[in-house]
Amino acid sequence: MPLGAHAAPFARIALANITREYPNFPAHLITSAREHPAPRSLHPAFYGAYDWHSSVHMHWLLVRLLRRHAGTPALPEPAPFLDALDRHLTAGNLTVEAAYLRDHPSFERPYGWAWLLALAGECRAHGGAAGARWTEALAPAVTSVDALLADWLPKATYPVRHGNHPNSAFALGLALDSGELSPGTDRAVRERLLAWFADDHDAPAHWEPSGQDFLSPALTEADAMRRVLPPDRFAAWLDGFLPALATGAPCALLDVPVVSDRADPQIGHLLGLALSRAAALRALAGALPDGPARTRLGAAAEAHLAAGLPAVERGDFTTDHWLATFAALALDPVARP
Repeated sequence: MPLGAHAAPFARIALANITREYPNFPAHLITSAREHPAPRSLHPAFYGAYDWHSSVHMHWLLVRLLRRHAGTPALPEPAPFLDALDRHLTAGNLTVEAAYLRDHPSFERPYGWAWLLALAGECRAHGGAAGARWTEALAPAVTSVDALLADWLPKATYPVRHGNHPNSAFALGLALDSGELSPGTDRAVRERLLAWFADDHDAPAHWEPSGQDFLSPALTEADAMRRVLPPDRFAAWLDGFLPALATGAPCALLDVPVVSDRADPQIGHLLGLALSRAAALRALAGALPDGPARTRLGAAAEAHLAAGLPAVERGDFTTDHWLATFAALALDPVARP
C-alpha cells in the first residue's frame, strides 16, 4: 500500500501534533527556582507533539508528505501545512533550537539528533522556495548536531543496543540517510558502526522483543550494516548475524509482536515496533539477492505492516504524537530523500 493513500490523514495528524503545546514532556533539567520553562520558550520550533524528538520527526513527516503529494489528489490543499511549517521553521526559531542543542550536549542524543538531520535532508529534497527557506533556517541546528556527533563518537566505546530512543544503530543509520553530515562526520559514523558491529554474529533474536520496544535491536543493527557494507559483504555478514534466515529455522524477529494494551503508553510502543520492523525488514530484503532469506523477510515485512498500520489513526494521543512517522518509514522505507 503506497504512502499516498494515507497522505491526507497523516498530514492532519502531523499538523495537529506539531501545533499542540500540551500535554508536554520536556527533557529539561531545571537548575534553579528562577526557571519557569514553558515548552514554547525552550523550543519555539519544536514545542509540540508531546516531546522534542516527536515534534521534529512529525515535522519531517509533514515535509515528506508535501514533497511527494502536495497538489495531487492525495493531498490537494497543502496551504495549511505549508503555513505551519513556515511559522515553525524560521531563522529565529531555529537559532534558539541550535543554541539549546549546543548548551545541552547530551539532549536527545542520538535519536533526536538523527531526526533533525533527517528533517533537514527532507527540506533540502523538497526544493523550491519553501524548501530553500526551511533548509537555510535549519542550517545552524544541523551544524550543531554535526559537531555534537563528531565530538561524541570517539567517546562512544560501546553501542546502546536496546529497543528505545538511545539505540545507536537506528540513529546513526538515519543520520547517514539524511545526506546532511559533513564528510568528516559521515566517515566517523561509518567507522564507528563498523567498529561496533562488523564482528557480530549469532544475534540473540529469541530475546526480542522487550516489553516496551519500538525498535528491534537486531534489525536496526542489520539495517545500519546494510548502509555501510558492499552488498556481497553485507549478505555474508547477515548470514552470520541471523543464520536462521537462510536456513529456514524459526526466527522471533519475523513474528508480529503481541500488543496486549494499545492504550498503555509503554506497551503501546510495540505498535511502533511492528512498523519499524516492517521498514527494516523491507530494506533488508531489498538488499539481498533472490532466495529464501529475501522471501522470508519480505513476507514478514508485510505481516508487520498489516498489524501496525491500523493503529496510526486511532485518535489516541499516546500514539498519535509519533506513530504516523514510523508508518511512513514502513510504507516508504528508502529514507534517503
